[in-house]
Amino acid sequence: MPQHTDVLIIGAGAAGLMCAASAAARGRKVVVVDHANKVGKKILMSGGGRCNFTNMEILPKNYLSANPHFCKSALARFTQWDFIALVLKHGVAYHEKKLGQLFCDNKAQDILDLLLDECAQVGAQIFTHCDIKLIEALSPDVAPQRYKVATSLGDYVCESLVIATGGLSIPTMGATGFGYQVAEQFGLTLKPRTAGLVPFTLSPAQLEQFKDCVGNAAEVRVSCGDQSFVENMLFTHRGLSGPAILQISSYWQPGQMVYINLLPNINLVDYLTLQQHERPKVLLTTLMSELLTKSIAQCFCNHVADIRPINQYTPKEIQAIADVFHNWEIMPAGTEGYRTAEVTLGGVDVDELSSKTMEAKAQSGLYFIGEVVDVTGHLGGFNFQWAWASGFAAAQFV
Repeated sequence: MPQHTDVLIIGAGAAGLMCAASAAARGRKVVVVDHANKVGKKILMSGGGRCNFTNMEILPKNYLSANPHFCKSALARFTQWDFIALVLKHGVAYHEKKLGQLFCDNKAQDILDLLLDECAQVGAQIFTHCDIKLIEALSPDVAPQRYKVATSLGDYVCESLVIATGGLSIPTMGATGFGYQVAEQFGLTLKPRTAGLVPFTLSPAQLEQFKDCVGNAAEVRVSCGDQSFVENMLFTHRGLSGPAILQISSYWQPGQMVYINLLPNINLVDYLTLQQHERPKVLLTTLMSELLTKSIAQCFCNHVADIRPINQYTPKEIQAIADVFHNWEIMPAGTEGYRTAEVTLGGVDVDELSSKTMEAKAQSGLYFIGEVVDVTGHLGGFNFQWAWASGFAAAQFV
């Protein structure tokens, strides 16, 4: 005989656990199942192990989706302040790093423990090592039970089925395309999926050109299309990484040029012209090494015809030097893909879902929350806030 539950949630990550705690708090009988050996793996590894759990400035413009309005409803009903209240309730120490990013003082386990405590207090049950074998919609005459789910731990029948299985990013953490398969099984449209918040790779020739810069970082403005971000960039053995690159990667398409200003906070023409008067005998490389790391400065000075004391350059040459540093154009070879991507762009088409309930419009009782949905946040706690908000939104209706 199958076990009966009001709500069955597949996926014990951020969205699934938030949904479980919130639904059980309404008096619903909730079961969460996950194929992994332990819950919340991406929570534990996030933010360098400190979990960037939300952001002080949550705005719809910080999210990518085919329908940019879809995320507004859920984000308005469970805000960053609501999650911060939970953090305070559980006595989790936290701090604001920069750009409104909130991190645990201690470790990401504090956030996972918070969610598990919330689930335990209201009786939501969580099972790991659980493989899904089959999902079928039941005929209306067995209402209110709408779905039968065959698992390696036995069969369940439920009124509401919630898919919180995440995306394709970081397969070593157990990521699979299972949620997309469920969507397709029930006729929902999927938007194309690609790796988001991911480092760029460079061609062998480009890597050779910048090999001396590996391990060096700089605060840059990186632009692609009409998007730009000012953040740190890191040269790596495979290409370019760091927050600025991860941010712009979500907007980049193969074959597009990326524009990088290595000195976004100064006007290099004005600065070098001033140095011509104040320190006329200083070499260009010396001056640039004061503004950037020595390796980055030297590498980009190689694009200047010849290195002379600063007072020997004409205004036209000074402008050309400034262009080298302010207007670096580079075409990435590609990205590192899902192996290191923090999120998956695309997913379940939001036009197929209710923005109020996260329920599939054409499939009663089936809900999709979190990363599996075509809503992707910027770096900085935005994806966790979407997990909390979408999980909470669905929980009010399951």
